[in-house]
Amino acid sequence: MTWTEPSVWYANLPTFHASAGALITDQAGDVLLVKPRYRDHWAFPGGGIESDEYPHHACAREVHEELGLTLPVGDLLVVDWAPPDGPRLRSLIHFTFDCGTLTGADRFDLPEDELTEAAFFPPTEAEKRLPATVAHRIGAALHARSRRRPIYLPADPTPAAPNPATTSQRA
Repeated sequence: MTWTEPSVWYANLPTFHASAGALITDQAGDVLLVKPRYRDHWAFPGGGIESDEYPHHACAREVHEELGLTLPVGDLLVVDWAPPDGPRLRSLIHFTFDCGTLTGADRFDLPEDELTEAAFFPPTEAEKRLPATVAHRIGAALHARSRRRPIYLPADPTPAAPNPATTSQRA
């Protein structure tokens, strides 16, 4: 076997896009979504993760940038993975974190150049406002929050085959 310099080895690994979003609800259980200017659909508050940034830090940064709120980032609720699709030439991994329940009439400080509105919607209505590739995160995130256990959402729901090298055999 030939030795490969670490810099060469790392440069040849696959790359992917990563993003982080926040599940924020109100006291009625409605889900907060934002409407970006540059998309036809609504989205979770959140965005891209910088190359040197932890996903939970990206979530906190994006919530602050998009809503003007400083919220604690709680449990990881959903990890969603999708292969390259259409113009997106790399796989995508998205982390959804629990950013709590807002009480009272909260006002948001939206960046006018990025977002047109932010609003709470009942979960089924929120799902309708999201693209089909994202809508499933609503139910998964709410379920994970109630169980206090994260959910993995692969684009391919087929279970992975067991690895024979690590699977013990029973007599």
